Amino acid sequence: MIFGIGCDLCAISRMKKSLTGPHGAAFARRVFGPAERAALGLDGTDSAALTARRAASAAADFAAKEAFLKAAGTGLAGPFSLAEIEAVRLASGAPAYRFAGRTAEWVAGRRLTAHLTLSHDGGVAMAVCLLETSPDES
Repeated sequence: MIFGIGCDLCAISRMKKSLTGPHGAAFARRVFGPAERAALGLDGTDSAALTARRAASAAADFAAKEAFLKAAGTGLAGPFSLAEIEAVRLASGAPAYRFAGRTAEWVAGRRLTAHLTLSHDGGVAMAVCLLETSPDES
């Protein structure tokens, strides 16, 4: 059964500005989890080398976090940290969520499965999250 649906948009130029500005490294650590930072090339100190493709991916990952919060129905008022909500890519290239910390506990406690789709075009990235409850195993 559907628990919640969320969607979000993020301007790629705004994300690039946030990541390459004077506080870009701190922003990346606060917003993106370790796997995301590694995939985006943000785990070093030189975020000025952020390519257009990586900026689009970062914007899509950020939109995925916001879409999850909307699907959860709590926003950041819940037990969540943005860096605990990671948008990762499977070996097939498909996007998926990976949760850590209190966010992982919240998802597991509600027996939820999270589905994610991402896209970007025309300077905007978007994400859709579907949270689904697991069927009872009676």
